[in-house]
Amino acid sequence: MRIGHGYDVHRLATGRKLILGGVDIPFEKGLLGHSDADVLAHAISDALLGAAALGDIGGHFPDTDPTYKNADSLLLLSKVCGLLEEKNYKIENIDATIIAQAPKLKPYIEKMRKNLAAACKIGFDQISVKATTEEELGFSGAGEGIAAHAVCIIMSAGDGQKA
Repeated sequence: MRIGHGYDVHRLATGRKLILGGVDIPFEKGLLGHSDADVLAHAISDALLGAAALGDIGGHFPDTDPTYKNADSLLLLSKVCGLLEEKNYKIENIDATIIAQAPKLKPYIEKMRKNLAAACKIGFDQISVKATTEEELGFSGAGEGIAAHAVCIIMSAGDGQKA
């Protein structure tokens, strides 16, 4: 069994879509980044890569590469899951938290979970997404950005087998 942790943050900016967990959320600002800046998908990707000791999302999909300009982060997450599959790892579960003062995200959580589960080829019950505010403290509380944390457990094909 291996555990991974991922974290991502992006600045909010006008003229951008707000995409979290592959869901386009109506809001006056979106996240600024080279890709679609989906902090939730990025944090999950980093957690999975970290658990498998495969580096981080920036190493696999650098923001200096025009290939990833405005890239769909769910597609990048699918590629991360493909790397894990190549290394014989299976995702047991993912638990993620979005930190945003606004907008309210509860109405979108179920769709985020469905999108992320599909991208990872895991069951809906293997992924948890929560949202919280920072009670108007820090950059997210001031409405300057949105962050996400994710933890995961992955298993290798040999885990759980007796020698």
